[in-house]
Amino acid sequence: MFLGITLNAFANEEEDQFSQIKGKVTTTEGRPAPYVTVQVKGLNKGAVTDERGEFAIRRLPAGTYTLHITLVGFATIEKEVTTETGKTTTVAFTLELNDKQLQEVVISGRRNTLVRSSSDYVNKMPLKNLENPQVYTTINKELLTEQVVLTVDDAMRNVPGLTKMWDATGRSGDGGSYYNLRGFIVQSQLRNGVAGNVSATIDAANLERIEVIKGPSATLFGNVFTSYGGLINRVTKKPYTSLGGEVSYTAGSYGLNRISADVNTPLNADKSLLFRVNTAYSYEGSFQDNGWSRSFVMAPSLAYNINDRLSLSFDAEFYQGSNTGLRVYFFPWGQTIGALGADRADELNIDYKRAYVNEDLYQTSRNANFFGQMTYKLSDKWTSQTNFTVTNSFSDGPSPYFYLIADSMVTHDPNDIGNRFISRNDQYTDNSKDQFIEIQQNFIGDFQLGSMRNRLVAGLDFVYHNTDQFFGGNTYDTIDVTQETIANYRDFNRTNMDKVYQEKGDAFVYPVIYTSNTYSAYVSDVLSITDNLMALAALRVDHFVHNGTYDETTGKKSGAYNQTKLSPKFGIVYQPIRDNVALFANYQNGFVNKAPDALGQTFKPEQANQVEGGVKLDMFNGKLSSTISYYDIRVKDVVRPTNVPNVSVQDGTQYSKGIEAEVIAMPFRGMHVVAGFSYNDSKYEKAADKNVEGRRPGTAGAPYSANLWLSYRLPQGRLKGLGVGFGGNYASDNKIINDAAIGVFTLPAYTVLNASVFYDHPRFRVSAKLDNLANKRYWIGYTTVNPQKLRSFAGSIAFKF
Repeated sequence: MFLGITLNAFANEEEDQFSQIKGKVTTTEGRPAPYVTVQVKGLNKGAVTDERGEFAIRRLPAGTYTLHITLVGFATIEKEVTTETGKTTTVAFTLELNDKQLQEVVISGRRNTLVRSSSDYVNKMPLKNLENPQVYTTINKELLTEQVVLTVDDAMRNVPGLTKMWDATGRSGDGGSYYNLRGFIVQSQLRNGVAGNVSATIDAANLERIEVIKGPSATLFGNVFTSYGGLINRVTKKPYTSLGGEVSYTAGSYGLNRISADVNTPLNADKSLLFRVNTAYSYEGSFQDNGWSRSFVMAPSLAYNINDRLSLSFDAEFYQGSNTGLRVYFFPWGQTIGALGADRADELNIDYKRAYVNEDLYQTSRNANFFGQMTYKLSDKWTSQTNFTVTNSFSDGPSPYFYLIADSMVTHDPNDIGNRFISRNDQYTDNSKDQFIEIQQNFIGDFQLGSMRNRLVAGLDFVYHNTDQFFGGNTYDTIDVTQETIANYRDFNRTNMDKVYQEKGDAFVYPVIYTSNTYSAYVSDVLSITDNLMALAALRVDHFVHNGTYDETTGKKSGAYNQTKLSPKFGIVYQPIRDNVALFANYQNGFVNKAPDALGQTFKPEQANQVEGGVKLDMFNGKLSSTISYYDIRVKDVVRPTNVPNVSVQDGTQYSKGIEAEVIAMPFRGMHVVAGFSYNDSKYEKAADKNVEGRRPGTAGAPYSANLWLSYRLPQGRLKGLGVGFGGNYASDNKIINDAAIGVFTLPAYTVLNASVFYDHPRFRVSAKLDNLANKRYWIGYTTVNPQKLRSFAGSIAFKF
């Protein structure tokens, strides 16, 4: 704060020589109008409104100017404005068309609606993509609607370099679905830039867009909710100032039934108090002979604009669900791939369509998450933002899984090579709970220091984690999957599994009971050295306190420790063609706190350092947006297990480097292209286990991946709004076991194709999609083999009001 006040004082002296114009552009319904061009006639000065419809034109000599306001599809506005030296002139403009007409104009193809040129969350301040030296991908609601996206998992198909590793387990503390990004596991644990943990598959009912921020990002987001590969931030729908919404129904393959509603209304006459609620109920069976999932989600939100300077917002997420276990096949510890007799998933003697378990082995899960934000404009240069979030997850019940058993382990004949056996197992949770509380205070500034513009965020962050989880389990039996005499394998059911626990108890128990606190402070400054050259510098100090793991048998805690870590970040952007072409480079840091081992040995935090460079394009009025980058991530001080159980050594290093390319284009009116390509090279450089040294980790995912989506929508005529889409995803061979002693096991490369057709009318929307239209059999896995859904159809109808 002292730094900010000092800089502000210097800035004021310089600003006294100039004037500035600030303003806001809204629709006739009072909603902010983003991406509107505001130009000063006769001068090479102007601005584009941000997500709040606000703009600022700085460093103007005192005088009278004509502002020229344009947006394709709207009448041009011109207004004279007189400014005075050292003062700010505030103006406001209203577009003639309402927000529904605005949406129609955008859809007509005059502007690329799939491109989002700025974000308030990626750098914790409003910043254009071309001004940001970090790489990120945005999936907006227009693309979600085209593809008939029902879950976050469906949306993730559009992110270059991101591949799915596991479906969400539904278990408390597991954090939802697992993905891979830049060779590291990542999950969707952030919501509007703060903690938003989940357990189950995330419904898209409350989803405005998704931002996937790439590379180690601990400097601004800490290490609790990020990974070395990046982070996933869900941006939710916000209340607006008019009555509106929609109700939709979706039905499809495997018994899919889903009904959802989005209702928005002002609660008072001056429309300062706004309310919105999104809700959905969904049921779906399985592509296999047994299995199902059921969920209900409700997300109410309230916004209160007290005055021009102070606003409050409150929202919540309530989730209730139940599901049968995932179809996951593990490899027994120490069993070689040679003994299994198959080194690829498509060579296994496993019936792809058989569940091998009864459908009454299911668990229940819940989430109750609460969020609050207070925004206060301290001045025309500084804003205070206070965030508070509480996330609570719960799970209870069985979760069946399987082991791939080599024939020799059952017959005890070392010459019996094959894989016709599997063991059927259960790992349950018993009233498991996981809670995060985050309190975050940000001060966001936008001011001049001499002739240079500074955009600065300084913040304090506190995260409290309280986990009280219990895992237990046992093996039910081992079966020969080539025997057709057992038709449905329904004997692996809840009644029989309960008998196992009654007679044998738990084969293992795994309680996880502890609390931890993380105290952080950070500052980040984007300095505009010239109109074309910008530099970013940021630093975080993070103090982590683990209060010890609680042992229920002794009633005592053990293993308490604390660590302090600095996390820097630097970046530079040069725009050879301003607002069209940007060359960028960055250095980013991430870290993970490591607990002591069984001998009490303490370890330094693991840390990852990334260097990255590339080019970003935003050309032809947004019709071509592209990012191409090369990154190199080095992880040092990696803690590795030794041959002694629960004893580790900190001598490991790992690197992950590669290239990523993304293109979002509108080659002609009504046509959109979303495409991405990624290559990743990951390797253990040094490891206590020499059998994996020099090899790609089994958790690094497929080295090559690509995504493509082509869509065309009629921009005019009687069938305006009618469109079709087609695309798919490719992933290369994935070595989920890669060990010199155990062997190599591969999930084969796959190409999965999808298509959609839709008709978007101002009063209703009809759409349908066909996923995996070639009925491809393919597998994903996080050192496991997980068969994926076959061809599925879904049709949807929505009524708008």
